[in-house]
Amino acid sequence: MDRDPIPDARALVRERYPQALWAVLAGSVLTAHRTPGSDLDLVVVLPSGDPLAPRRESLVFRAWPAEMFVHDEQTLQHWLGKEYAARKPTLHRMVGAGVALVGNPADWQERCRTILETGPEPLHPAQRDLARYGLTDLLDDLTHATDPGERRVIAATLWTDAAQQALAVANCWNGNGKWLLRELRALDADLAERWLRARDDEAATAAVAREVLDRLGGPLFDGFHAVAPRPPESVTRSG
Repeated sequence: MDRDPIPDARALVRERYPQALWAVLAGSVLTAHRTPGSDLDLVVVLPSGDPLAPRRESLVFRAWPAEMFVHDEQTLQHWLGKEYAARKPTLHRMVGAGVALVGNPADWQERCRTILETGPEPLHPAQRDLARYGLTDLLDDLTHATDPGERRVIAATLWTDAAQQALAVANCWNGNGKWLLRELRALDADLAERWLRARDDEAATAAVAREVLDRLGGPLFDGFHAVAPRPPESVTRSG
């Protein structure tokens, strides 16, 4: 589909959520990454306490596949906070880079852009140790596994984890799917290319993982510990 998505996106918001305070259209449909399968990614913010928020819905509108992320300001703030803690700012990107369809999202957009530009918080020592331990454990599993199927699964898990931890140790945002590659390319184009080439090569995957592990501080097993919170008393009693 080669027509302008903005009028159709605006019509969709006005038809389904006429009470919206503001809404933005985001995603690859607005960029050079647009493909024939690109959909309309919309963030819609409703009045406070609206019973239709929060929700996510998928539909087809005027032949466009559409994904709608519906919030009021309270739930939007809650989910932005969850994303920030997880270091995967999908909603921040949508709001920050989105094109306004109705209302005035300028304050929210500026807030999201500032967070995106600032980046996530640096890894705490406990988070760094957990990342080191996880990569160490996967590398050890790959070294000693004898079942071909298990080796493929371990290598695939290690391949993904290596990219995620490379971003984490560099204090960069993380991502899923295509955004994992985009963030890795933005951080280190050479590492990203070697990571891609290693996808079906166990030895190459292990080499990339060891490089990332060195950036984190090296292997960690002996002496590792992690403290977990105790469950609430009510859970313990009903146990």
